[in-house]
Amino acid sequence: MFEEYSKRNKAIVAALELAAEGGWKAVTFPAIAERSGVSLADLRRDFTCKTDILRAFQAEIDAEVLAKSKPATPEQSPRDRVFDMVMTRFEAMTPYKPALRRISAALCCHPAEAVQLIPSSLAAQYWMLAGAGAKLDGPGAGLRVAGLASIYCKVFGVWLDDDTPGLDHTMAALDRRLKNGEEWLARVETACGSFCRFACGLMPRGWKRRERGDAAQPAPGGASANPAGA
Repeated sequence: MFEEYSKRNKAIVAALELAAEGGWKAVTFPAIAERSGVSLADLRRDFTCKTDILRAFQAEIDAEVLAKSKPATPEQSPRDRVFDMVMTRFEAMTPYKPALRRISAALCCHPAEAVQLIPSSLAAQYWMLAGAGAKLDGPGAGLRVAGLASIYCKVFGVWLDDDTPGLDHTMAALDRRLKNGEEWLARVETACGSFCRFACGLMPRGWKRRERGDAAQPAPGGASANPAGA
C-alpha cells in the first residue's frame, strides 16, 4: 500500500505514525508537515480537517482491496465472496492496526467527529459489495450496504483486539454475523415482496384504463382538449 508516495500519501502515512505513537490528539497538521516533509500549504490543498486524512486512508484501502479481489467462481456463494473482501480489507489494514486502535478509541469519545466518517464508511461497504459481485440495484441495495456496515463495525472491534496469527477470532465473528445478516436480509426482502403484492392487490382494477379514457374525453363544446389541435 502507498507504493506511490505522493504528497497526499506521505501525509496519510505520517498521520498514522503519529497516531500510533501518541494517539489521535497527537495528529496535528504542523506535526504531519514536520514528519512528512510536506508543507502546510500542500496539506491544505489535499485536506480540510483531520477527518479528511481518515477518509483518504479509507479510499486507499478501498482501492487496494479492489485491486486484490479475484473474479468470483461458480463454487463461491455471495456470502463467501463478501467474507473474502472483508478479510482482504483487514489484512490490508494490519500494518496500521496500532494507529487504528488508538484512533478508534479516541473517536468513541468524540461522536461528532466520528459521524463525519459515516458517508465514506458506507462508500467502503458499497465498494466491497461491488467487488464481491453483490446485487446493488433495486430497493435492497441500501439494505445490503447498511447491513454490511453494521456487520463490519462490530467485527472491526473484534479485529482490533485479535492478535491470533490467522485472525481466527475475526474470521469466526465475521462468518457468524454474515450468516445472520444473510438470513435477516432474506426475511426482509420476502416481507417487502409480500407487502408490494398486497399493495398492488388494493389498487382498483382498470384504474389505468379509466384514467386514459378520461384523458381522451373531448373538451366541452366539442373542442379538442389538445391545444395543438386548435
